[in-house]
Amino acid sequence: MLGSRLEAARELAFVGREEELAVFHTALYGGGGSVLYVHGPGGIGKSALLRRLAHEAAVAGRPVSMVDGRTMEPSPATFGDEAEPALGDADAVLLIDHFERIQGLEGWLRERFLPRLPVGALVVIAGRYPPDMRWQADPGWAGALEVLALRDLPAADAQALLDSCGVPDELREPLLAFAGGHPLALLLGAAVAVKDGGASRRWVPDQDVVATLLDQLVGELPSAAHQHALEICAHAHVTTEALLRAALPQDAGTLFRWLRRLPFVESSSSGLFPHDVVRELLEADLRWRDPEGYAVMHDRIHAHLAEKVRTAGDADVLGAVAALLYLHRDNGALTDFHRCRDEGEFQEEPFRQEDTGTLVRVATAAEGAASAGCAAFWAGRRPEAFRLYRRTETGEPVAFSAWLRLEKLDEEEVAADPVVAAAWAHARATTPVRAGEHLAVSRLWVLPEHRGRSTVMDLIQWRMIGNCLRAERMAWSYTAIQHPNHRAWVTCLRRYGMLDIPERPRLGDDSYTLFVHDWRAVPQQTWLEWMNRPLAEGAAEGPDAAPGLVVLSQAEFAGAVRKALRHLSRPDALAASPLTRTRLIAERAGQDPVAALGELLRGAIADLGEDPRTGKFHRALSATFLRGTPTQELAAEQLGLPFTTYRRHLTAGIERVCADLWHRELYGAGAS
Repeated sequence: MLGSRLEAARELAFVGREEELAVFHTALYGGGGSVLYVHGPGGIGKSALLRRLAHEAAVAGRPVSMVDGRTMEPSPATFGDEAEPALGDADAVLLIDHFERIQGLEGWLRERFLPRLPVGALVVIAGRYPPDMRWQADPGWAGALEVLALRDLPAADAQALLDSCGVPDELREPLLAFAGGHPLALLLGAAVAVKDGGASRRWVPDQDVVATLLDQLVGELPSAAHQHALEICAHAHVTTEALLRAALPQDAGTLFRWLRRLPFVESSSSGLFPHDVVRELLEADLRWRDPEGYAVMHDRIHAHLAEKVRTAGDADVLGAVAALLYLHRDNGALTDFHRCRDEGEFQEEPFRQEDTGTLVRVATAAEGAASAGCAAFWAGRRPEAFRLYRRTETGEPVAFSAWLRLEKLDEEEVAADPVVAAAWAHARATTPVRAGEHLAVSRLWVLPEHRGRSTVMDLIQWRMIGNCLRAERMAWSYTAIQHPNHRAWVTCLRRYGMLDIPERPRLGDDSYTLFVHDWRAVPQQTWLEWMNRPLAEGAAEGPDAAPGLVVLSQAEFAGAVRKALRHLSRPDALAASPLTRTRLIAERAGQDPVAALGELLRGAIADLGEDPRTGKFHRALSATFLRGTPTQELAAEQLGLPFTTYRRHLTAGIERVCADLWHRELYGAGAS
């Protein structure tokens, strides 16, 4: 019969769930609770498990009744009619599937129906939502109820499921990467992959699979706002109410509360996140259905998370950077988020003076005695620059990092560390650190087994990126990598615009590569905007592939301001000014550089008029550069001043404008 063939096929496709079966067997033979409550997201295998439990009960000679929430009216009378056989038989096994469809009966079931069952009867409830807390709050149910959260299949069971579907070995890696251990996603994906035998490693779910799975796993949503909230949750690493408000301002609190109740959305200490398969499906669907809307959502979340990196407390920086990089998980990000599953495996700690001996031991094992000597030297001088990384389980130290912030370098420091000395020499030979600026050198000492792409290296690079994005008035950053180790990191550093310099400083027998970024030429906001570009737009070339900003000395800057003031009424001449490519203009994103420079100079002149002490300077500058007076003699005459007095006021006013704009170039527009 067809029914027998269907049952046989289902039996063949059932794998794993040993723990759940063991709990059921214990209850079946009188050693466990009388009610088992199984919950989990759609497609996780609840119905398949109930079919197996029905088979096991039948083999044990127990009469089985099945109630399906999809096919019945959600009323006590209807439920009582379908479950009536269980009321009169102590051996009865009652299985209730799709309980989420009749969830409104939960209180009645707990208080009225289940207490009527004879002792010995066994009930299994399966639905998407966990049981109401009142089950566990009731002492009467404490020993009678057992709750089982159904999760993804372990890797071995997922492979066994693909075996039962006849999926060839070469198709499994991309299928498992998409579906993980989600049974329904594995079964649907296997059917499509086997049918399309030429897909090989390029297999991705087609839109039919995406649509089918979304219907099964997510279902119909209450409104477009709920749909958008779920798409935001799928795109972000974790979703908080603040993030939701940034991307979807209206009803963020209501929508966040709705999200946290969804069966395929889980909670952590950092926020909400969806099941991996649901995340991938929602992402794929929105990118295909509304690429423009996807881009707008991405940019809003990116801006919110970038600001969070800049404003987070020190202890929260790593998580903030990780959340920002997660948005670029398919775009060559340093962290492999598809691999990163062991959050909390390693911990970062501030450095303490008593850690110096441990630092020397780790640095010696990582890079040799010469490098360990440099680590000890800097730990003595700048202990606040260091971080220690331990394995959480054992407390074993596995790495140290240092972020050396340098405004100057003395002779002892040059002699003590050739790597830092090479960074300083490169900066001096290129565009030196100006007054009020600094450079930073990132040093790391990582035990050999944790080099390359690893969880510890993830933490170190998150801290490094956080330092770069949070720094004020940083001219250069350098990252020292022992050559030829960390090759995986080398590619990623170049991907992020950290370019290596030709000099290879040596410590003992080892050479080092210095990766450098000029934050005056490509400041933080420009770097973030570049990083946000997809690889298809050429982002792999690095931000320096685009025209960068110029870095002028104070004398060069003042000379450019004087020349620009003379050309203030001539936009064609003003366009040639190097000031149009300085930080001053970069801060005015989206504005024409020439117009922005003219506005900036006029504003600087106007500012002098706000202070009675500089009013005379303002009048001299206005007459000379804003009114189009043909000669300085005529300007002096219009002001009613002797020419020498006028010249003194004009010179002082120009110097004041140069000084004010130089201060803003170094410290930013908001500086005082």
